[in-house]
Amino acid sequence: MPAVATVKPAARTAALICAALALAVGVALVPGPAAAHGLRAAAPGDVGDEGGTPALRAQLEAASKGYLDAKAALDRSVKRQKQLAAQLTATESQLTERGAKVAEIAAQAYRSGRLGAASALLNSGSPAGFMDRAAALDAVAANEERALGELRATRDEVSRTKQALDVEVQEQRKQVAVMAKRKDQAERALTVANERAEAAERAQAAERAARTPNRGGGSSPTAKPAPRNSDGSWPSESCSVNDPTPANGCITPRTLHALKQAKAAGFTRYVSCYRSGGSGEHPKGRACDFAAQKNGFGGVATGGDRTYGNNLAAYFVNNADRLAVLYVIWYKQIWLPSSGWKAYSGGRGDPSSDHTNHVHLSVY
Repeated sequence: MPAVATVKPAARTAALICAALALAVGVALVPGPAAAHGLRAAAPGDVGDEGGTPALRAQLEAASKGYLDAKAALDRSVKRQKQLAAQLTATESQLTERGAKVAEIAAQAYRSGRLGAASALLNSGSPAGFMDRAAALDAVAANEERALGELRATRDEVSRTKQALDVEVQEQRKQVAVMAKRKDQAERALTVANERAEAAERAQAAERAARTPNRGGGSSPTAKPAPRNSDGSWPSESCSVNDPTPANGCITPRTLHALKQAKAAGFTRYVSCYRSGGSGEHPKGRACDFAAQKNGFGGVATGGDRTYGNNLAAYFVNNADRLAVLYVIWYKQIWLPSSGWKAYSGGRGDPSSDHTNHVHLSVY
C-alpha cells in the first residue's frame, strides 16, 4: 500500500486491515463429479459458506473497514495540517509587516510629537486653519487605530491557526492509534483461527507459501482507481448492479469496477460473483471467485493454472488501494492490507474451501 502522506507509520498500518478481512472470507467449494473436461462451472461456495466462522468473518470485516475509514480520516488530517501550516506562514509574515508599520508610526510620533487638539488650535491663524488641522488630527488618529487593529487581528489569526494545527495533530495521532488497534484486532482474529489448525497443516502452508511466486510482489498492470468521496473515503454502496458473471444476481458498483479492471488486465478466465444465502461477502455483492483453470472450478491448480492464480492474486494486492480491496485469498493464504500474506486455515481440505482452485476477492 502507498504510504500515507508524511505519516509513514499510518501507511504501514493501512496495509494491515485489508489483509485481515481476507482471512474471513475463505470461499468453500464442494466439487461435484468431474465433467468430461474435469472442471465444473459452478461457484465455489454454492454448497456451504466461505470457510471459517461467521464470527471470524465479522471481526475481519469490521477490522478492515475500520482501518480503511481511519486511513481516510488520517489522510484528511494530514492534508489539513499542510493547509494550516501554509496559512500560518503567510499570517506570521503579515504579522511581521504590520508590527513594523506600528513601530514606524510610534517612532514618528516620538520624533515629531503627536498632533493634539490644543496645538492644532494654538497654531491655527483662523477658524478655517483650525478646521484643517482638526481634520489632519482625525486622519492621523484613524491611521494609527487602523494599523493597531490590523496588528491585533493578525495576532489573533496566528493564535487561532496554531490552535487549529494542534487540533489536527491530535486528530492525526488519534487516527494512527485507531489504525493500530484495528490492525491488532485483525491479527488476533487470524491468530486464533490459525491456531485451531494443526501444526502440520501450518508447516505445509508455509512450505506452499515459499513455493508460490508473485503473490504480493513483482510488477502488475495498474488498475484505474475506483471512485472515492471528495474527502478520500469510500462511498457506501449496495448490491445494486447486475452481476455479469454466470452467477447472476447483483453486485456493488465497486465490485463490478474491480471485475472489469481484472479482465482489462488480461485475467479473463471463469469468474463467479454473487451467491445468495450464507454469510461473508458474496451475498452482499462484494466478492468474486476467479477460477485458476480456463473453463471453471475444478481440482487443485497446478502448473500454468497456478501461475495464473499467482499473477491474479498479485494484481489485486498491488492495486489494493485503487480497488478498495478488503482481502484476497489464494492457496491457503490470505492477504490483508494491514498484515500482508498470512496462513489461512479456514478450509476443510477440499480445493474450494482451501482456495487452491480459485482466487477470492472481497472489496470494501
